[in-house]
Amino acid sequence: MTAPTSKGVCLVIGAGDGVGGALARAFALDGHETVITRRARHLDQLEATAEDIRAVGGIVHAKGVDARSEEETVALFAEIERDIGPLEVVIFNIGANVRFPLQETTSRVFTKVWEMACYAGFLAGREAAKAMVPRGRGSLFFTGATASVRGREGFAAFAAAKAGLRAIAQSAARELGPKGIHVAHVICDGSIDGVFSRENIPDLDQRLAEDRVLKPDDIAESYLALHHQKRSAWTHELDLRPWSESF
Repeated sequence: MTAPTSKGVCLVIGAGDGVGGALARAFALDGHETVITRRARHLDQLEATAEDIRAVGGIVHAKGVDARSEEETVALFAEIERDIGPLEVVIFNIGANVRFPLQETTSRVFTKVWEMACYAGFLAGREAAKAMVPRGRGSLFFTGATASVRGREGFAAFAAAKAGLRAIAQSAARELGPKGIHVAHVICDGSIDGVFSRENIPDLDQRLAEDRVLKPDDIAESYLALHHQKRSAWTHELDLRPWSESF
């Protein structure tokens, strides 16, 4: 399979072997030269993801970046615009899903989760706006979770961060939409096939066979559809969940 001529650059911040990798593959094969990032210590894994996408015809660059660092984030966006091409799609996909009872949640844990899932999203959104607004076009997407809209026991830090990210997305949509930028927040409400689920859901294979778990490739299709929406009918918030999920 060969990717079409480039349609501009897609940046996926937080790309692993799950949703992030699926997003990168979908946009790369849709014709976007794609950049994927994780922290530098995961660069080997990131490069493996990139190689898998190159093998099917995508153009992908792997970058070791700490998304919580303002300096590194600013430098990443500048490098892409200068050396690779104009950013047409920016997807903030960092999860930071941790579970701690409230009385065991240290200030360090709370701050770290907030930095990863909320503050880093602010940095990405700000730099995306700087690049896209002068051109009057672009898509800026944020990956949310069940915790974006409701907290539950053991998830005070995660829910606070994800709710904050949702508020950033809402504010950005109201500010940037009239300037031609499509901002969307995608709530992935349910278990997602990946390393965490495979380690914690004993009957995962059966659930996958019955479509009772979110599949990364199917999630990626929805993001791609968002990007291709006509601006007369943009979606801001999209809920994705398996047919069997209660909510």
